[in-house]
Amino acid sequence: MAKQQFPGLKVGSGRLSKLILGAVVLALLVLVVKYPGDAASWAKGVGSTVADGIDGIVTFFRSIGD
Repeated sequence: MAKQQFPGLKVGSGRLSKLILGAVVLALLVLVVKYPGDAASWAKGVGSTVADGIDGIVTFFRSIGD
């Protein structure tokens, strides 16, 4: 029997989690349709932040190996 990570917190794909996911997807779609330029710049910024984070992690592990 697997342990739950947080006691009392039920993890699964219930209706509430599907509803929240649907609301997030709908909100993103509305943002892209109503404000395509802003959405593109936000996506570019998120991509840049993720790339910087990955570069930092790679640099860290390369420094450990030296």
